[in-house]
Amino acid sequence: MDDKVYLFDTTLRDGQQTTGVNFSVSDKMIISQHLNDIGIDYIEGGWPGANPTDNDFFSRDLKFNHSKLTAFGMTRRPGRSVENDPGLNSLINSSASCVCIVGKSSSFHVKNALEISKEENLQMINESIQHIKSKKKEPIFDAEHFFDGYKEDSEFAINCIKSAYDAGARWVVLCDTNGGTLPNEISSIVSEVVKIIPGKNVGIHAHNDTENAVANALAAVNAGARQVQGTINGLGERCGNTNLISLIPSLVLKTNFETNVKKEKLKNLINISRALDNILNLQPTKNSPYVGEHAFSHKGGLHASAIEKNSATYEHIKPEIVGNSRNVVISNQAGRSNILNQLNKINIDLPKNEINNILEIIKEKESEG
Repeated sequence: MDDKVYLFDTTLRDGQQTTGVNFSVSDKMIISQHLNDIGIDYIEGGWPGANPTDNDFFSRDLKFNHSKLTAFGMTRRPGRSVENDPGLNSLINSSASCVCIVGKSSSFHVKNALEISKEENLQMINESIQHIKSKKKEPIFDAEHFFDGYKEDSEFAINCIKSAYDAGARWVVLCDTNGGTLPNEISSIVSEVVKIIPGKNVGIHAHNDTENAVANALAAVNAGARQVQGTINGLGERCGNTNLISLIPSLVLKTNFETNVKKEKLKNLINISRALDNILNLQPTKNSPYVGEHAFSHKGGLHASAIEKNSATYEHIKPEIVGNSRNVVISNQAGRSNILNQLNKINIDLPKNEINNILEIIKEKESEG
């Protein structure tokens, strides 16, 4: 099986569904350029025809030397033909080279939300993908509620994604829309899917409602999926999406999978993460994996002593690889090594007894509050 994993960023679309988040066209242009520069394969810019901001964004002269600009929308509506569906035609007529459409893959949702037959749902998917492909756009199908749908009615869920694949979809993306599926379930279900649809055409779109989005994405990749959708800093509706800032270095540094984000580009992840926080006027999350201020901080004296000898004792990677740095904290948990580390940074050399005195004073003062 091909070990290349493709990265699909949906910060500008699904990330904008975060409560309190609204991007301007300028914001979208800044973020998309950052994503292109590190090697993200697909940038989902928004939903052309849905609002003036997205219309304006797709009208801009966006020069990407790597990323494919992707427009998001939905299948044709029930009762319409693909030629006469305004929403679908807005996607096709946009500047995007790739079109990602969402459709139902749960019999429960087809019956209760769309109130149509299963056969009509399959036709909507198939005809929409065929229409996109006929217009020389790369089609992607997001199978909404796929994992819940598979657990309800596996035959119908598979028929939905097979309908898209048979119509020519480059990717069928399995969506854990409600975010309630656990990694073992993801692994088991994706393993069954790739027996029917080649893994090189299967993607994963995970939500973080059980704090498992990154774990679910990795489980899907290990089971055979070869595209991962996610957002910068895990933005997204409710509890967010797969955090690409965590997922990318995990894929690059911890697995044998290949991506188009090369190791030397990982040092830019911290800049992208903080650029987004600046745009949203947010303080960076200090304990974020890889890029957080505390990701390589050491407070305990035993830890500080050990990393002075060999950083691998308490660090899983060198912080410089992801553009971060080590921080040894002074507190009542500290030992001599914590003090020495800070003194070395400012080129001060003190006798052992003075270092011990400083440590005791710090502990007393902290105890006093």
